[in-house]
Amino acid sequence: MGPGRRRAALRLRGGGSLGLLPGKVSVFQLFFAALLLGFASLLWLQLSCSGEGAPPGRGVPRRPCPPEPRAPPVTDDDPSWGPHRLALLVPFRERFEELLAFVPYMHRFLSEKRIRHHILVLNQVDHFRFNRASLINVGFLESGNDTDYIAMHDVDLLPLNEQLDYGYPEAGPFHVASPELHPLYHYKTYVGGILLLTKQHYEMCNGMSNRFWGWGREDDEFYRRIKGAGLQVRRPTGITTGYETFQHLHDPAWRKRDQKRIAAQKQEQFKVDREGGLNNVRYRIESRTALSVAGAPCTVLNILLDCDTNETPWCTFG
Repeated sequence: MGPGRRRAALRLRGGGSLGLLPGKVSVFQLFFAALLLGFASLLWLQLSCSGEGAPPGRGVPRRPCPPEPRAPPVTDDDPSWGPHRLALLVPFRERFEELLAFVPYMHRFLSEKRIRHHILVLNQVDHFRFNRASLINVGFLESGNDTDYIAMHDVDLLPLNEQLDYGYPEAGPFHVASPELHPLYHYKTYVGGILLLTKQHYEMCNGMSNRFWGWGREDDEFYRRIKGAGLQVRRPTGITTGYETFQHLHDPAWRKRDQKRIAAQKQEQFKVDREGGLNNVRYRIESRTALSVAGAPCTVLNILLDCDTNETPWCTFG
């Protein structure tokens, strides 16, 4: 291409100029314009997720802002971190946007608190309805002997207050996301969101019931198991941030929950399962993969749950 053809390529047809740029533009001017557009795009993204921009239209959800980056964590090889190690159990299915925010955030949050931890993403890959309780049972059984307590942790809930305690819950189950702090659920017997237990205490409860397919109610049944095992639920004290203590990433307009109740499930969901739990969870590990998400380590377990359709016919989508 000759010099004359190169000059013409930088002009609009008919001799018009490119917006605010002059008819002839240099490489420096193009670079400056691209930089300006990039800055404007980042500013628009920040305003749109923080709620400071124009209000969204009806039915258009506003996405949450990602958490601010933290200082790089120190290694957990330091003996001052103490003897205990947490298995962070994250029930999961097809919520990758939330997972990409969750793993690096929680790794840094726990590292800054000097909590030894292993993040286990419990990815349900079968064709049955989602079963959070069974996934937690599987995570417990697969967490290994190098961890001595667990956190049942929702992938869409991030702790914002650094005073929240994720330490070893020797005195009994510790409900981090207490009703006084959780942004959505405020009833007294609520133990969902984030719950810490020693492995011994979880075994005393025989884990969670495997009968809860679809979204909800498994936590309420587990509260009764805790009480039946003679354990007392403890909750945070001295936290003054109220319902701003956590960031809730889930947006129901973007991702619907499976709240359908099928056949006898409506009655069964209010019963205590006195037979099932850790002792009868049926599953197969399809794969176990060590990953790094933005430098944060985790292990993804692809889990195939099994269902006895005679016992719980509501495990299928039909």
